[in-house]
Amino acid sequence: MDFSAFWNIALPYTDFVAASELKHRGLWEGLYRLAQVPGWAVAAPNGNRIKLLAIAEDWCGDASNTLPVLARLAEQAPGLELRLIKRDEHPELMDRYLTNGSRSIPIVIALDEDFQELGHWGPRPRALQSWVMDQLGRGRPKGELYPEIRKWYARDRGETTLREVLEAAGRLSSASASEREGE
Repeated sequence: MDFSAFWNIALPYTDFVAASELKHRGLWEGLYRLAQVPGWAVAAPNGNRIKLLAIAEDWCGDASNTLPVLARLAEQAPGLELRLIKRDEHPELMDRYLTNGSRSIPIVIALDEDFQELGHWGPRPRALQSWVMDQLGRGRPKGELYPEIRKWYARDRGETTLREVLEAAGRLSSASASEREGE
């Protein structure tokens, strides 16, 4: 997989949002304005050059709830960059990261400076994904889950996403990520 080619056509966060449909843009911009990154997350890359390539679409609620805080992290953490690429325009990339056989997004691929994959994350924080899958398995309609999903994201404020993405990039161990839950 030529990640450098995908990186070169992917958009910086602000360009991705600016190119999104107006009806979706407000949520992305609002959550970006509210996003706050704790010091431990800014320090985690420790100067290592890491590229985060996010597969997303502007209509995706999980993407609009997770990627703004990653954009803030990329602004604040030296050596960390974030770019977004549209899922529907790049099925060959998306199909490498299927979730239970589906094209669930967002997917964030952590790359080193030579565009080698360090790990990946998505489509949502593990605890939330587990709850969603459990609820769907019990027969609850997906649309019925959205208000509860939004509340989960609002309570979490991006903390879990930051921990899990940094863990996928090899910049945070599972143990240290768990210790930071109380911070």
